[in-house]
Amino acid sequence: MALRSVLESARDALRGDLILPGDESFEAARRPWNLAIEQHPAGVAVPADLRDLRTLLHTARDAGVRLAVQPTGHGADGDLAEAVIVRMAAFDELSVDLGSGVVRVGSGVRWGAVVEALEGTGWVAPAGTSPVVAVAGYTLGGGHSWFSRTAGLGSDNLRAAWVPRGDGTHERIDDESDPELMWALRGAGGIVGIVTALEIDLVPAPTLWGTELAFDAADAGSVMRAVRDLSADAPTSLNVFVNSMRMPDTPQLPEEIRGRSFLTVQALSTVGAADDLIDRVRRAGTVRREVSGATSPKSVAAASGEPTEPTPGKGVSAALSSLDDTTIDDLFRFRGLPEQWPIMGIEIRMLGGAVDDPRRSGFATLQGVDWLLHALVPVFPGVPSEPGDASMSGFRDVLARAAAPQTVPTFLGPGETLERCGDPESIGRLREVRAAADPESLIHEGRLPR
Repeated sequence: MALRSVLESARDALRGDLILPGDESFEAARRPWNLAIEQHPAGVAVPADLRDLRTLLHTARDAGVRLAVQPTGHGADGDLAEAVIVRMAAFDELSVDLGSGVVRVGSGVRWGAVVEALEGTGWVAPAGTSPVVAVAGYTLGGGHSWFSRTAGLGSDNLRAAWVPRGDGTHERIDDESDPELMWALRGAGGIVGIVTALEIDLVPAPTLWGTELAFDAADAGSVMRAVRDLSADAPTSLNVFVNSMRMPDTPQLPEEIRGRSFLTVQALSTVGAADDLIDRVRRAGTVRREVSGATSPKSVAAASGEPTEPTPGKGVSAALSSLDDTTIDDLFRFRGLPEQWPIMGIEIRMLGGAVDDPRRSGFATLQGVDWLLHALVPVFPGVPSEPGDASMSGFRDVLARAAAPQTVPTFLGPGETLERCGDPESIGRLREVRAAADPESLIHEGRLPR
């Protein structure tokens, strides 16, 4: 039977939606969060419940298509031809057990809802910086957050997951019942099964305290050295991000930042003020603006500054094993070149702490990696892509000498595979887990090397 006919029959059997090419809403439904990425699936399914998921699994078997789960469209890669995208919005359960510090969350829930539920409780979630990202996609892809030095990667905090099997069963999986599948779910989860719900550890944060220091770009090198030196003895309760911003000279921006370059250092402590530590950074340059005081998970999420609606963009990430003076000098010299204007922001995240000592075994790991960087290249209509592509390539080149052997899957760019996240032994182990969990290959292989 033709693929279209099989999918149309499945649509009639679903309580939810199956949107096919030619349908009025298909163009909007097929698009991922990053509108610069094109994907052309055979259909987009929005299952209403577990029964719908079982129908989709049967359809995948009958039609010879694969299911690619994209809860909110983040992390998309490739055109997904002959695949059906699965959006999990209907799986929206959310229950918090403050006594044990655990949250159970459906795979369609976004981090913003979890953060809202935890406001004022003394607990925070190991959430990504953007409140609109789905908990499932972030956690199953590794996930680095504001609290990773305190609690590890998002995947390290995954206690259990509910996974429908190809035979129709729906099981709670944990390290006792299926340690190999849990290992794969912690970082490469989307390619070994569809997850309907997750059980995640929360992070105790009795006194959340934030500090933001802004410096002129001229101080970037000395300030970055101070942050680097701080990392050697920073407690696990302290999490630090550095942002190098280069704002375009456009009337849409406020005058105080229009056409300016500056560096901000953001620190978040889970146990109250850390002025004695932050003062080392404060003294490394002239502070142009400082905001410091008690904060909350909701305030941290709101301050992320990340898009709340789908938008086009490009970016490139780098994981570093070290950040010596030469690498710092090379990075900011590159940053200041006029031809590197396409890179609006470079974010530099301090690792270590609990990231180096994960509480659970998983495919995703940043053990032995000291820094995680990401360069953002906005995409504007009518602006040629070549300068941005050249800047991203130059960013990789300038950091190559300090590059770590692996990164985390949530920081992979388009076209990059899980080979950047694991050694050949780990990739081989992942293939074995996938073959055992999904012997008919009903789930799309995602970023698994072909």
